[in-house]
Amino acid sequence: MTPLSRVVIGSLLILAWPSAHGADGQKIFTQGGANPAAMACLGCHGPDGKGIAAAGFPRLAGLPAGYLSKQLHDWRNGERKQAVMEPLAKALTEEEIKAVSSYLAGLPSDPAPDVRRQQIADDPTTRLALYGDWSRQIPGCVQCHGPGGSGVGEHFPPLAGQPASYLVAQLNGWRDGSRRNDPNQLMVGVAKAMTDEEVKAIAEFFAKSASPEVTP
Repeated sequence: MTPLSRVVIGSLLILAWPSAHGADGQKIFTQGGANPAAMACLGCHGPDGKGIAAAGFPRLAGLPAGYLSKQLHDWRNGERKQAVMEPLAKALTEEEIKAVSSYLAGLPSDPAPDVRRQQIADDPTTRLALYGDWSRQIPGCVQCHGPGGSGVGEHFPPLAGQPASYLVAQLNGWRDGSRRNDPNQLMVGVAKAMTDEEVKAIAEFFAKSASPEVTP
């Protein structure tokens, strides 16, 4: 083999690597991991990764790869509790976690509702979502989770479009200690300061379409 041939073949292998890596992630999503306990994601999260709202299974499509990877690791080490996801995460290898997280991050997701802080917050739930209640040390949800609850980076995931029952379960998890993997325990304090009625109302607020934007 000539030196030029080696260069050409090496270049082709490098170019092919991302596709193979992505294909592995897709296979894990659709068929599961090498370990039979690592079940296929689509069974609960839907063929497009957008979740199954009626069952409370969240959207994974379009979430940051770093966030998804962290959640899988947190289920493995007990920082986050869930009967199905804990054994599944433990059955995935590090390479599989990286591959499926990258694959899911690349899937298309629906645009976030247009919920802006410039809107008139004419009801308690909208005020809590947009501005919070600093008398109880509750920041507005969109202050961390971005405009419309669309998510910001790897630490503040999207809220918009997630099933209300899923959002309620996460807030209650921070309240009862079954979930404790948030940065600086921020969500623990927020969730514990909220009433049961506020938890339900905020979850429904982000699960549904946003209120119409106020025009000047």
